[in-house]
Amino acid sequence: MIAMRYKISLPDEYDMQEIVKRVEHNGHKTDGFPGLKLKAYLTTEKGIDGSKMNSYAPFYLWEDHEGMNTFIYEGFYDNILDSFGWQSIEIGVPLKSDLKQNIAMSGYVVEYEGVIKESTSLKQATFPLVTSYVKSGEKALGEMVIYNPDKWGYSQFCFYKEKPDIALSQGITMYKVLHLSD
Repeated sequence: MIAMRYKISLPDEYDMQEIVKRVEHNGHKTDGFPGLKLKAYLTTEKGIDGSKMNSYAPFYLWEDHEGMNTFIYEGFYDNILDSFGWQSIEIGVPLKSDLKQNIAMSGYVVEYEGVIKESTSLKQATFPLVTSYVKSGEKALGEMVIYNPDKWGYSQFCFYKEKPDIALSQGITMYKVLHLSD
Protein backbone atom coordinates (compact mmCIF):
# COMPACT_ATOMS: atom_id res chain seq x y z
CA MET A 1 0.00 0.00 0.00
CA ILE A 2 0.97 3.64 -0.53
CA ALA A 3 -0.39 6.69 1.29
CA MET A 4 -0.66 10.02 -0.48
CA ARG A 5 -1.86 13.48 0.44
CA TYR A 6 -1.60 17.11 -0.44
CA LYS A 7 -2.49 19.91 1.95
CA ILE A 8 -3.73 23.03 0.22
CA SER A 9 -3.38 26.14 2.38
CA LEU A 10 -6.19 28.58 1.71
CA PRO A 11 -6.40 32.31 2.54
CA ASP A 12 -7.99 33.35 5.85
CA GLU A 13 -10.89 34.97 4.01
CA TYR A 14 -11.53 31.92 1.81
CA ASP A 15 -15.16 30.78 1.95
CA MET A 16 -14.79 27.16 3.08
CA GLN A 17 -18.33 26.48 1.85
CA GLU A 18 -16.75 26.46 -1.62
CA ILE A 19 -14.79 23.35 -0.60
CA VAL A 20 -17.92 21.80 0.91
CA LYS A 21 -19.79 22.38 -2.37
CA ARG A 22 -16.85 21.04 -4.39
CA VAL A 23 -16.82 17.81 -2.38
CA GLU A 24 -20.63 17.47 -2.45
CA HIS A 25 -20.48 17.76 -6.25
CA ASN A 26 -17.35 15.66 -6.90
CA GLY A 27 -16.61 13.46 -3.87
CA HIS A 28 -18.57 10.51 -5.19
CA LYS A 29 -16.31 10.36 -8.26
CA THR A 30 -13.62 8.53 -6.27
CA ASP A 31 -16.08 6.01 -4.81
CA GLY A 32 -14.89 2.69 -6.24
CA PHE A 33 -11.86 4.25 -7.99
CA PRO A 34 -9.56 1.42 -9.18
CA GLY A 35 -6.81 0.67 -6.66
CA LEU A 36 -8.12 3.16 -4.07
CA LYS A 37 -8.58 1.67 -0.63
CA LEU A 38 -9.62 4.95 1.01
CA LYS A 39 -9.87 8.67 0.26
CA ALA A 40 -10.79 11.09 3.02
CA TYR A 41 -11.77 14.60 1.94
CA LEU A 42 -10.47 16.63 4.90
CA THR A 43 -10.63 20.31 5.84
CA THR A 44 -9.53 22.62 8.61
CA GLU A 45 -10.94 26.07 9.33
CA LYS A 46 -8.92 28.80 10.96
CA GLY A 47 -9.93 29.29 14.59
CA ILE A 48 -11.90 26.03 14.81
CA ASP A 49 -10.54 23.07 16.79
CA GLY A 50 -7.19 24.80 17.25
CA SER A 51 -6.54 25.23 13.54
CA LYS A 52 -4.31 28.12 12.55
CA MET A 53 -5.37 28.07 8.89
CA ASN A 54 -7.99 27.13 6.35
CA SER A 55 -6.99 24.05 4.40
CA TYR A 56 -8.23 21.37 2.06
CA ALA A 57 -6.22 18.21 2.72
CA PRO A 58 -7.33 15.07 0.84
CA PHE A 59 -5.75 11.85 2.11
CA TYR A 60 -5.50 8.66 0.02
CA LEU A 61 -4.58 5.08 0.76
CA TRP A 62 -3.75 3.15 -2.42
CA GLU A 63 -3.56 -0.62 -2.81
CA ASP A 64 -0.51 -0.14 -5.05
CA HIS A 65 1.22 2.32 -7.37
CA GLU A 66 -0.98 1.58 -10.40
CA GLY A 67 -4.13 3.25 -9.05
CA MET A 68 -2.11 6.20 -7.75
CA ASN A 69 -0.37 6.65 -11.11
CA THR A 70 -3.70 6.50 -12.93
CA PHE A 71 -5.09 9.20 -10.63
CA ILE A 72 -2.06 11.50 -10.97
CA TYR A 73 -1.18 11.04 -14.65
CA GLU A 74 -4.44 10.31 -16.43
CA GLY A 75 -6.21 13.61 -15.81
CA PHE A 76 -7.92 13.15 -12.44
CA TYR A 77 -5.33 15.18 -10.50
CA ASP A 78 -5.63 17.92 -13.14
CA ASN A 79 -8.79 19.04 -11.31
CA ILE A 80 -6.59 20.04 -8.37
CA LEU A 81 -4.06 21.74 -10.66
CA ASP A 82 -6.82 23.68 -12.44
CA SER A 83 -8.42 24.85 -9.19
CA PHE A 84 -5.46 25.33 -6.84
CA GLY A 85 -2.29 25.28 -8.93
CA TRP A 86 0.79 23.13 -8.44
CA GLN A 87 0.73 21.22 -5.15
CA SER A 88 3.38 19.03 -3.55
CA ILE A 89 2.15 15.48 -3.04
CA GLU A 90 3.40 13.80 0.12
CA ILE A 91 3.96 10.05 -0.13
CA GLY A 92 4.20 7.63 2.78
CA VAL A 93 4.43 3.96 3.63
CA PRO A 94 1.78 2.44 5.89
CA LEU A 95 3.32 0.98 9.04
CA LYS A 96 -0.10 0.19 10.53
CA SER A 97 -3.53 0.19 8.94
CA ASP A 98 -6.56 -0.83 10.99
CA LEU A 99 -9.74 0.29 9.24
CA LYS A 100 -13.04 -0.93 10.67
CA GLN A 101 -16.07 -1.88 8.54
CA ASN A 102 -17.85 1.33 9.59
CA ILE A 103 -14.97 3.66 8.61
CA ALA A 104 -17.31 5.47 6.18
CA MET A 105 -19.21 6.84 9.21
CA SER A 106 -16.19 9.00 10.12
CA GLY A 107 -16.94 12.66 10.74
CA TYR A 108 -13.50 13.64 12.04
CA VAL A 109 -9.88 12.66 11.59
CA VAL A 110 -7.20 13.53 14.11
CA GLU A 111 -3.61 13.54 12.88
CA TYR A 112 -0.51 13.44 15.02
CA GLU A 113 2.69 14.34 13.15
CA GLY A 114 5.96 13.23 14.67
CA VAL A 115 9.61 12.58 13.96
CA ILE A 116 11.32 9.20 14.00
CA LYS A 117 14.39 9.92 16.08
CA GLU A 118 17.83 8.87 14.91
CA SER A 119 18.85 5.60 16.47
CA THR A 120 21.25 2.70 16.08
CA SER A 121 18.24 0.36 15.78
CA LEU A 122 14.61 0.73 14.75
CA LYS A 123 13.51 -2.55 16.34
CA GLN A 124 12.21 -0.74 19.41
CA ALA A 125 11.10 2.47 17.68
CA THR A 126 8.32 4.23 19.57
CA PHE A 127 5.74 6.59 18.19
CA PRO A 128 3.78 9.03 20.38
CA LEU A 129 0.19 8.54 19.26
CA VAL A 130 -3.08 10.47 18.99
CA THR A 131 -4.78 8.14 21.44
CA SER A 132 -2.70 9.52 24.29
CA TYR A 133 -4.32 12.93 23.68
CA VAL A 134 -7.96 11.76 23.49
CA LYS A 135 -9.75 12.65 26.72
CA SER A 136 -13.17 11.18 26.00
CA GLY A 137 -12.05 7.59 25.59
CA GLU A 138 -13.94 7.44 22.30
CA LYS A 139 -12.93 4.49 20.17
CA ALA A 140 -11.57 5.20 16.71
CA LEU A 141 -13.30 3.73 13.65
CA GLY A 142 -9.90 3.37 12.07
CA GLU A 143 -6.26 4.09 12.63
CA MET A 144 -3.23 4.36 10.38
CA VAL A 145 0.42 5.12 10.99
CA ILE A 146 2.19 6.34 7.87
CA TYR A 147 5.93 7.01 7.72
CA ASN A 148 8.32 8.59 5.26
CA PRO A 149 11.90 7.28 5.58
CA ASP A 150 13.15 10.05 3.28
CA LYS A 151 12.24 12.66 5.91
CA TRP A 152 12.08 10.31 8.94
CA GLY A 153 8.67 11.66 9.77
CA TYR A 154 5.40 9.90 10.53
CA SER A 155 1.73 10.66 10.92
CA GLN A 156 -0.91 8.76 12.81
CA PHE A 157 -4.45 9.24 11.57
CA CYS A 158 -7.40 8.27 13.79
CA PHE A 159 -10.93 8.31 12.36
CA TYR A 160 -13.88 9.16 14.63
CA LYS A 161 -17.64 9.28 14.10
CA GLU A 162 -18.10 12.17 16.53
CA LYS A 163 -15.66 14.95 17.35
CA PRO A 164 -13.37 13.54 20.05
CA ASP A 165 -12.54 15.51 23.18
CA ILE A 166 -8.84 15.94 22.61
CA ALA A 167 -6.01 17.88 24.20
CA LEU A 168 -4.76 19.99 21.31
CA SER A 169 -1.00 20.39 21.24
CA GLN A 170 1.94 20.71 18.89
CA GLY A 171 1.70 18.14 16.10
CA ILE A 172 -2.06 17.57 16.49
CA THR A 173 -4.50 18.56 13.74
CA MET A 174 -8.23 17.89 13.82
CA TYR A 175 -9.89 17.63 10.41
CA LYS A 176 -13.55 17.61 9.44
CA VAL A 177 -14.39 14.76 7.05
CA LEU A 178 -16.56 15.99 4.17
CA HIS A 179 -16.71 12.65 2.34
CA LEU A 180 -14.99 9.30 2.55
CA SER A 181 -14.52 7.03 -0.46
CA ASP A 182 -13.64 3.43 0.28
